[in-house]
Order: sequence, then structure tokens, then C-alpha cells
Amino acid sequence: MKYTTLPHTDIEVSKICLGTMTWGKQNTEEEGFAQMDYAVEKGINFFDTAELYPIPAHPDRFAHTEIIIGNWFKKTGRRKDIVLASKIAGRAEFTRFIRSTGFSRDSIIEALDGSLKRLQTDYIDLYQLHWPERNTNYFGQRGYNPELKDYWQDNIHQVLETLRDQMKAGKIRQVGLSNESPWGTMRFLEESKVHKSLPRMITIQNPYSLLNRLFEVGLSEISMRENIGLLAYSPLGFGVLSGKYLGGKKPAKARITLFPNYSRYINEQAVMATQKYYELAQSHGLSLAQMALAYVNTRPFLSSNIIGATTMEQLKENIGSMDVHLSDEVLKGIEKIHNMHPNPAP
Repeated sequence: MKYTTLPHTDIEVSKICLGTMTWGKQNTEEEGFAQMDYAVEKGINFFDTAELYPIPAHPDRFAHTEIIIGNWFKKTGRRKDIVLASKIAGRAEFTRFIRSTGFSRDSIIEALDGSLKRLQTDYIDLYQLHWPERNTNYFGQRGYNPELKDYWQDNIHQVLETLRDQMKAGKIRQVGLSNESPWGTMRFLEESKVHKSLPRMITIQNPYSLLNRLFEVGLSEISMRENIGLLAYSPLGFGVLSGKYLGGKKPAKARITLFPNYSRYINEQAVMATQKYYELAQSHGLSLAQMALAYVNTRPFLSSNIIGATTMEQLKENIGSMDVHLSDEVLKGIEKIHNMHPNPAP
């Protein structure tokens, strides 16, 4: 395993981060335990979760993923060995069963204390805002629609103050963003520059894969110049870049088969691009999944690549991507396909 230090900190994390959003829905607690055991055995020391997980969100299984992780900590006593990241849910119709008050001070404290209790720990290493409160383009939206009603008032100073207070209380070590835009990222960074007592966002957890390289358009420069690291999620495009949906296949227990609302990952252009990437990987003796993950692993703005799996076979292949080297010929082939089918699945 390879390691890096999170920006502006002394926190060392594995370049592969274990994603957890299927635990409690597609995966049982026992299977989650097995994944954590194997990941740690392979040198992974970085877990990412959220109060919202498992996905799709539902009141009956709210926060079950955090409960599973907390039970594993209790069973193994390995909390001190893990860099733990979690998130507070943003405001949305599908999260009204959690709360409807966005990132108010009371909401942040309530969410954080709930996560700490479920995770059976007294601190979270990296606490993230899962998505913006304001109307902006995330979760597959290509453009910003200024005509949408937006009741948001700029509360970024107050949000950072609340997070600072939780850091002072020892509940959080560092803070980060997720599903954020270039404007939002710079707004947070500038606020902490102007007001030195406020914490600095050190990471941004956004989607990044061969099917969605939109991070490169505006956020990659911010990442490099401002030193805010990408935690890449959906590096396999919701599993599409495993190749299992090619040829119109619908594997029985696969996520898009079970949850067709995520079909944006298998639109016509995404399928065409995936077929081309599959052929490129095959021609160089690589699996599509390992080529796709290895590409993400080598990006200069990456802090860690968040991989998820529903089976141990998938997990082993995904972790093994860290040992895959992509030749210049493969990289040129990837760019050629990207130019033909740019970002088909944002």
C-alpha cells in the first residue's frame, strides 16, 4: 500500500480509502466486518462513511453503516489504527426524515454527536459537509440553474465557526467538503484565509472516474494551487467501469439493477465509452476495473481513492489496482477515448 499525508496536516492515510455506503443494505454487518478486516490486512488505514449511509437513504436503515463500523471498532479495538471520515447530510427532500435545517449550529452538533455515538468513538478524524445547502450543480447536474428557488443565505462563516468549536472540543480533527463546486470551494477557503481563527477545508470528496473527469475543469487547479486534496468517489462510475453491464447485461444483485434511479451511469454515451475503455484494457492485458482505478490513483491532485465493493472478489481486485502500472500507450489510449466521449456520466 502507498500512503500520503492529508494537506496541511500530519495525518497519514492510505492512497486507497475503504468506502462503506453499501453496508446495511446490500451488505450485512458480517460482510462489512470481513471487508474491514481484509482492508486493514492490506494496509488500508482510511475509512469513509456518512450519517446518510447506506445508499439509497431510507428511514428504516438510517445510519446503519456507522453502526456497523462502530461495532467493528468495539469488537477489534482498532479505532486508533484508522483514520475515520464521516459526513453530515445536506438539505434535500430525500433527507427530510433526518432533519430539514441544513448546516445550522444545532444541526451540525446534533449530527456530529449522533455519528460519534453510533461509531462508538469520541472523535472523527475528518468531518465533511456531504453536499452544499445552496442550489448548485451536483449529483449528476451538468449546469447551474440560477432560476431555481434558493432560500440559502450565506452562512459559511457560521458553519466554519461551529466546526471550529467542535474541533476545540476534541470531537473533530479536520474538516472537508463534498460534492462541492469551484465557487463553493473557494468561498470556504477564502473565509478561513480572512478569518485566521476558522478551520481550513483540507479535502474535497467529489466524483472522479474515466466517465466523469469534470473535476479537472475547475477544481483541479484549485486543488493544486490551494493544496486541497481530492477524495475521489465513484471511481468505477457506480460499478459501470467493472464492465458488468456491457452487452445490456443486468446482473441480479448489481447496484444499477437494484436501483435504476442511478441509470445516468449507463446512458448511451457512457456505455459507448465503457466499451472503448474495456477494449483498451483487454488489449493491454488489464481488467477494466483495475485500469480505471489505476488511472485515478495516479492523478496529481488525488489524496485518496475511495473504493467500494459488495463482494470480497471485487474488494481484492480494487485494492490490487494500487500495484497496476499504466504505460504511456495506455494513457494515450485513455485520452483518445476521453476526447471522443468526454464526461458522459457526471
